[in-house]
Amino acid sequence: MGSKKSKSLNVLFVSVEVSPFAKVGGLADVAGSLPKALVERGHQVTIMMPAYKMVLDDPRWKIETIAEKIPVSMNPFWTVNAWVKETWLENVRVLLIGGDEFFQKSVSNDTIYYPGVEQYLFFSQALLAVSDRLELAPHVVHLNDWHTGLIPALMREKVKGHWNEVGTVFTIHNLAYQGEFGFEILDELELPHRLYNMHQLETWGRVNFLKAGCVFSDQVNTVSPNYAQEIQTPAYGCALDGLMRHLWAEGRLSGILNGIDIDFFNPSTDPAIPTHFSSQDLSGKQACKDGLRKELGLADIDAPLFGVVSRLSSQKGLDHVVAMANRFPKLPAQLIVQGLGDPWLAQELTKLSKKHPEHIRFVQKFDADLAQRVYAGCDGFLMPSAFEPCGLGQMIAMRYGTVPVVRKTGGLADTIFDGENGFVFEEGTPVELYATVHRAVDAYRDKTLWKKLMLAGMEIDLTWTKSAMDYEGVYYRAVEARKLDLAAAAS
Repeated sequence: MGSKKSKSLNVLFVSVEVSPFAKVGGLADVAGSLPKALVERGHQVTIMMPAYKMVLDDPRWKIETIAEKIPVSMNPFWTVNAWVKETWLENVRVLLIGGDEFFQKSVSNDTIYYPGVEQYLFFSQALLAVSDRLELAPHVVHLNDWHTGLIPALMREKVKGHWNEVGTVFTIHNLAYQGEFGFEILDELELPHRLYNMHQLETWGRVNFLKAGCVFSDQVNTVSPNYAQEIQTPAYGCALDGLMRHLWAEGRLSGILNGIDIDFFNPSTDPAIPTHFSSQDLSGKQACKDGLRKELGLADIDAPLFGVVSRLSSQKGLDHVVAMANRFPKLPAQLIVQGLGDPWLAQELTKLSKKHPEHIRFVQKFDADLAQRVYAGCDGFLMPSAFEPCGLGQMIAMRYGTVPVVRKTGGLADTIFDGENGFVFEEGTPVELYATVHRAVDAYRDKTLWKKLMLAGMEIDLTWTKSAMDYEGVYYRAVEARKLDLAAAAS
């Protein structure tokens, strides 16, 4: 581990999903892992997240109430009393914020995200009020994705005071999701109308939460170096590429590659897989493959097994998988797809599964344990994403000796290198995907080459150690930027 800086920071880490409490995607994995790595480096980190009913009802978390009746002004005519409950994620304090009926009703079985905005307006304002009541006094507030994007604007334009001295870092996990709502949001939050302009909160006639986070934060980062470059282009910038170029020119935008929790994703100890294995002893890998085939009813044939664990969407390239999957039996190869999402993709994958029962299996559900068995039991892992800010699937797959097949974009380009630890293609088409899968099938037949690819992935450093050091640097830059801004305002 790298040397620790002399000054320990008090970091308030804010996310609407945190693993293992509430998880939809990769944001939860980051929020559940990065704070622990920062604490190991000597910093004090407190996580704040919404108090979802499903979390409060789970006896595993041993939750205690630590504060009640904290007034939160939702608008000039409506005040909600917030409350705070506490639990721990190993050595990291976790505070769950609730009030009234916010976050107490389930949206659906597969998501924690609400369609409107009131929940997040409450969370944003309650977070600041709770921090003051508990005297948290952070040096840095680290915010994640659009749901938290207005918090820096509230700090600078509404509550002010000591909050003007607190550095802010805003992490973009996926620029495509920006949180756009009507002008009336400003009046609800009692923010000045002058902020509604193209340089601050407004984009195409809407208040843009993610843009607010970028404009008002001292430092902004994405979750891979390559994605930080891509979002400065019209193709990937989602109408904010001009802002991203401006942030880059100011030295306020960077890219930090995610890590994974290697203790959780560990084939030598994972309780969800039937046989353990490691880079020193790969013998259990075949047993995992045999068990997965038997569990899902696939034929026991001499062919590579490819897996997909993903949200079903064209962003993840599942449309290209569907377009070329009929050719799997002739390669020969087998395919398992596990995930929820686009109904059309689910329908097409169901048809493929019925048409090729010995070669293709679609599992339409979220099952974390099954996902572990897919990672462990497959030979290859498909991620033909149209764009991928970082991607954790390819990292988890490598940890389990499963060779990734990816499109060269975002974090996939930062982690997978053709012929070294996986297979890479550039053009996002079914033809290119098929050609690359075909190359992987050919390589699989060369057992020496395939073992080399497996071991190359398993032995890569996928920990949070370096990333935590990089975030630490961003935090220090945010704190310094705040000091300079205050000095300039005072002069």
